[in-house]
Amino acid sequence: MNKNSVIGFILIGVILFGFSWYQSRQYRKQAEYQAQLDSLALVQMREQMKADSIYRAEHPELYAVDSAGTASVVAPGHKAPQRAIYKDSALNVASNATASLYTLSNDKVEVTYTTQGAQPYSVLIRDYMTYDSTALYLIKPDMSEYGVTVYAGESINTKNFVFDVAESSDSTLVMRLPFAGGGYIEQKYTLAPGSYMVRNELSFVGMQAVIPRNVTMFDIDWSVVIPRLEKGYNNELQYSKLNYRFPDDKKVHDLGRGKSADKRIDARVSWFAFQQQFFSAIMRAGNDFASTDLKVKFYDEDDPQRDLMACSAKMRSDLDINSSRVTIPFEFYFGPNDFKTLRSYDQKYEKIIPLGGWLVGWISRIAIIPCFDFFGKFISSYGIIILLMTILIKLVVSPLTIKSYISSAKMNVIRPEVDKLNEKYPRQEDAMKKQQAMMNLYKRAGINPMGGCLPMLLQFPILFAMFRFFPASIELRQQSFLWADDLSAYDSILDLPFRIPLYGDHVSLFALLMAISMFIYSKMTSSQMSNDPNMAGMKFMSVWLMPIMMLFICNNLSSGLSYYYLLSNIITMLQTWFVRRFVVDEKKIHAQLAATEGKPLPKSKWQQRLEEAQKMQEQALKEQRKRSRR
Repeated sequence: MNKNSVIGFILIGVILFGFSWYQSRQYRKQAEYQAQLDSLALVQMREQMKADSIYRAEHPELYAVDSAGTASVVAPGHKAPQRAIYKDSALNVASNATASLYTLSNDKVEVTYTTQGAQPYSVLIRDYMTYDSTALYLIKPDMSEYGVTVYAGESINTKNFVFDVAESSDSTLVMRLPFAGGGYIEQKYTLAPGSYMVRNELSFVGMQAVIPRNVTMFDIDWSVVIPRLEKGYNNELQYSKLNYRFPDDKKVHDLGRGKSADKRIDARVSWFAFQQQFFSAIMRAGNDFASTDLKVKFYDEDDPQRDLMACSAKMRSDLDINSSRVTIPFEFYFGPNDFKTLRSYDQKYEKIIPLGGWLVGWISRIAIIPCFDFFGKFISSYGIIILLMTILIKLVVSPLTIKSYISSAKMNVIRPEVDKLNEKYPRQEDAMKKQQAMMNLYKRAGINPMGGCLPMLLQFPILFAMFRFFPASIELRQQSFLWADDLSAYDSILDLPFRIPLYGDHVSLFALLMAISMFIYSKMTSSQMSNDPNMAGMKFMSVWLMPIMMLFICNNLSSGLSYYYLLSNIITMLQTWFVRRFVVDEKKIHAQLAATEGKPLPKSKWQQRLEEAQKMQEQALKEQRKRSRR
C-alpha cells in the first residue's frame, strides 16, 4: 500500500464521519420541519379518532364496570354523536343510541370493544409491561377507529352507529346493526383460551332487499395509534414498520422502517401488520383483500403523549349478496413478535421479525433460535445464555478459525523476513518482484496467504445473523444482566446533558468494553503486519478507526449485542494467544526457512502467471526507456 493509498484511506474515513455528522444534522432539521408539517394532521387524526367518544372522555363518571369485568356499560343518557339523517329509520335510531364497552379476555390478552361501530376500543397484552412498568396497551383506549363501509341504498359506515349486543361472554361477542328494511350487519368476535388471535366473522344477514345485487365490494378502514413501549426511541423506531403479504407469497414486504411512508397496492393482499419493535396488530382476510392502501406516520421523540406511530389501512373486499346470510371471515392478532407463536398460525406471520436476508435469516431460524430456546429451558439468566451461545458458536466455527489463527501466527513469525523484502524492493516499479518474492517466502514457510482471510469471511453470515437476532429477540426484552436493565435496549452508566452526533446522549458500558476489546485484539494482530510504510493506513484502520466506528454504532443498539461482541472478542483473543503459545513452533518455521533458502521450489500456476506478467512489465519498461533516449 503506497503513500497515496494511506492518504486515501484517511480521507475516506474523514469523509465518512463528516458526511454522517452532516446527514445527522440535516436529518434533525428535516425531521423538525416535517414534524411541523405533520403536527396538524396528527392532531386531526387523534381528534377524529376521539370524535365518537368525546362526550365519554368529558364525562367518565357515566361509565361503570360490572362485577365480572366483561362489560362496561354507559349510563343512560349518553348518546353517540349524530353525523347525518339516514333514509333508514333504524339507522337513525342506532346513530343516536347509547354506546357500551365489552371485553374479551384470556390469560394472554384483553381486547375491549365498543358497540359504537362494533370496533376495537383498546388492547391490553398480559404478562408484559412497558419500560416504565405500566400496563402494556398495544392500543390505548380510544386510539383505534375501525369501520365497514357498504352501499345499502345509501353509503353506510358502521363506525357511525351503535350496534345491539346479541351475545356476550369472556370469549365471544356478537353485535348487530339492524335495518328497518330487513336484515342486519353482524360482527362476531371470538377469542380462544391461551391465544392472541381474535377470530372475526362479518356477516350480512337478510340484506338482499337492502344491498343492491350490483354492489360487489365493501370497504374497511382501520386507523391505530401505536404508543411507545420501549426504552430507546431510536431502536424502537428502527424496528417498527408496516408489513404485508401477497397470497401464496413466501416473502413478506415491509413499509416504513422508522420513516413515514404510504403505499397503494392494487393487488390482492392476504394480511397486513402494524408492527412495533416487539408487538404487532395483524389483520388477515380469509378471502384476501382485493386492494389495500397502507400508511404510517411516526411521531417525534418529544411527543408529549409518547406515541410512536399512526398507522392506517384502507381495504377493499369482495361482496356477493347471493344468500340470506353472507359471512366474510377475518382474524386479528394482538400480541408479541415471538417467532414460535407467530409461526404456529401458519400464515408466515413470523416473517415480520427482521432476521435478515435468506442466508442470514436461514442461519437464525435453523441454528440460533433453536439453540437460544434450548438454553432458555434450563437457564433463567439471559446473560449466561448469551455466554453459552457465544462459546457454542466459537466451538462450531473453530475448525475454520483455528486455521486462520495458525496462519496469522505464522505470518507473525516471518515478519522480519517480510520487512527485509520491503527494504529490498522499496520502489513501486518493483511491486511485481516483491509480490513474487513474498509468495516464495510464504511457500517456504508453509503458509497459505488465503488461510487467514477465507475462514474469517465464512464467519460473516453468523456475525450478521447475531447482529439481526438480538435487537429483534423479544426474549431479551426487559431481561436484566449485571448493570444492564434491558438486554434488548442500550445500557447506560452515564446520561450526558447533551447529544453527541451519531453517538447519543449516554455512555453504554457494554459498547465501550466491546470497543476496548476490539482495540486490544487489533493491537495483537497488527503486530504480524510488516513495518512497510504502505501498511500504515491498514494498521490505522484496524487499530483505531474500526473500534471507534463500532463504539459509535453499538452505543444505541441492544446491550445484549454489544455483550455478545465483547465475549466473542475475548474468546478470540484467548484462542489467538493459545495458538501462538502452544500450537505454532517458531523454531520449526525458522528451520524450514533455513533449509529451503536458495533452493528451487515447485511453482504454482499463479506464480508462473505472475512471473510472465513480471517479464512483460520489464520488457515494457525497457522499450519505454529506449524510446525516451531517442
